[in-house]
Amino acid sequence: TSSTGYITHSAPFTSPSSQALLSSLDENDSNVRVLPRGAFLLPTFVDTHLHAPQFLYQGTGLHLPLMQWLDKYAFRAEERIDGDKHLAKTVYEALARRLIRNGTGAVLLFGTIASDSNLILAEIMQRAGIRAFVGKLSMDIDIASRPTYIEASASAALAAAASFVSSCRALTAHLPEHARLVHPVLTPRFVPTCSDALLAGLGKLASADQEGLRIQSHLAEAADQVEWVRRTRGGVEDIDVFDRHGLLTSRTVQAHCTFLRAADLRRLRERGTAVAHCPLSNAYFSSEAFAMREALAEGVEVGLGTDVAGGYSVDVMSAMRWAVGVARMRAGGPPASGDADVGGEGQVLDWKGALYLATRGGAQALGLPRGAGTFDVGAPFDAQQIRLVEELTLSGVGALDFFDLEREPPEVVLTEEMVEKWWCAGDERNRVAMWVQGKEVGAEVFGR
Repeated sequence: TSSTGYITHSAPFTSPSSQALLSSLDENDSNVRVLPRGAFLLPTFVDTHLHAPQFLYQGTGLHLPLMQWLDKYAFRAEERIDGDKHLAKTVYEALARRLIRNGTGAVLLFGTIASDSNLILAEIMQRAGIRAFVGKLSMDIDIASRPTYIEASASAALAAAASFVSSCRALTAHLPEHARLVHPVLTPRFVPTCSDALLAGLGKLASADQEGLRIQSHLAEAADQVEWVRRTRGGVEDIDVFDRHGLLTSRTVQAHCTFLRAADLRRLRERGTAVAHCPLSNAYFSSEAFAMREALAEGVEVGLGTDVAGGYSVDVMSAMRWAVGVARMRAGGPPASGDADVGGEGQVLDWKGALYLATRGGAQALGLPRGAGTFDVGAPFDAQQIRLVEELTLSGVGALDFFDLEREPPEVVLTEEMVEKWWCAGDERNRVAMWVQGKEVGAEVFGR
């Protein structure tokens, strides 16, 4: 990799160019990392939808329908974070450590209403070395029993959003471009909490921005939310509301999208809008599954989201497993031929396809630097090191057992089946290092 964290060489070990490079290196150089037997590198995971303040009560209250859950749990937690900077710092530092432990190198974050809390979140993510896209919530309609947790007016919300964008960018303005890991995101919570004046203003703010502001929100998430929009917006669907105000763009990521029709998916593809597929939280809050196969066949960019705390796990590996399970159920079982892939007509998502969505798919959905999610020359070196077996004993690490390795002489040749077993049963114990933009992060998390 280069001094700025981009890959400069990627080729088979046995190739002449690799052998020439290796002969010029000193294995004792601290900048040289030799992978032990039973280990491999993988691009870092990309989480395309996570509510940072809701990490405070992860795994709580999932017995309620969405709109009641928001009122009882989500808004309360977010307001607590906004009212206590020490609590915000504590929760967000713990979240950063957990993301690193779980191999997440890039994340699209929903924050809270108050700019100060979101700047704390941005500072912590930048310091931790995580690519983080931080959204200050915009919401000027009270839909809950907490009238203190809304912005005073559309104009006040727009001024606050513009101010946050400037302040967030100022945090990293002194750094070279490749080291600026944190970026602001316009974040209308969802249509029920946003007036037309606020949505229109956010659309204009995005279109006028010279640096390409990202946008995120929730779209067609749950039956009670969809009906709420129809009832309060004169029968109009929320996708029409977003589109009318210029908020479906090539820089937009919409979470869930479980109630979209074929024509809606076509519209997302035409606008260049990506989807954050959150299979775990969809299972709790939506009566429909996201039509992932159809979305991918249409050409919509799709990444995976943990959706904490609507999802109870911050681990993208959990999202991958749920995505495959939901896809199998939608298809009525596994493919008859055994053929599966990342998507397309007639195809059922398999573990390799889910791994693609968690890495390259998410990178494309978020518009990460060219090549992100791959190990191509010119791509940023965002990687995690996975260990399947102990080098000396050849015993499986963590929850993994590999009985065929008990042989003489001992031999470890990584196979697709071994990687599949890790995908199915592995956990954070298999992760021993992580890099973002060529820089090792979380050394203390991994005990290095």
